[in-house]
Amino acid sequence: MKKAEATRLNILQKAFELIYGSGYKTTSIDHIIATTQVTKGAFYYHFKTKDEMGLAIINEVLKPTLLNSLLEPLQKEQNPLEAIYNLIDNLLMKNKVLKVEYGCPVANFTQEMAPWNADFSEALDELTKQWKKIMTTTIEKGKEGGFVRKDVNAKQVTLFVISGYWGIRNLGKIENSKTIYLSYLKELKSYLNTLK
Repeated sequence: MKKAEATRLNILQKAFELIYGSGYKTTSIDHIIATTQVTKGAFYYHFKTKDEMGLAIINEVLKPTLLNSLLEPLQKEQNPLEAIYNLIDNLLMKNKVLKVEYGCPVANFTQEMAPWNADFSEALDELTKQWKKIMTTTIEKGKEGGFVRKDVNAKQVTLFVISGYWGIRNLGKIENSKTIYLSYLKELKSYLNTLK
């Protein structure tokens, strides 16, 4: 990786950490520059505006992370119901990047920026559509393989699971405790069992 690419990636990763912990609007460019220890000139060489950097975080940090480490397990496991449960369990209980006190970074960006910035809204919509498409496809394959009942509506299940995940992340953020996740996971397992 060239030095300029490494600098850009460093800015994006550090900025993501700051924004994830403090929010997009309250994280200043000066704070990002101080944390990354790059000059203002170096920051503005890579990003003309804070919003350009924010979009790069969505497209270059969040999307690859979501697609590679979160969605690939859905495509690899034979039983989609187990794959969905294991994915959500991993996101809530085992993932080292996602912090209970900060919630879901995609949901945070959506709540904070989507109403005010059409570019953010579009990028976040594309990201969630990819997640929904892969989960729906996984459930449809499960129907073909006999793991899921034929009458199950894969799109509705996907919407229910993703919205439940975002909701429990917000409740966990409010309570600042993973304990609430355990009740959710228990009910998620029961729900998924009804789809067999």
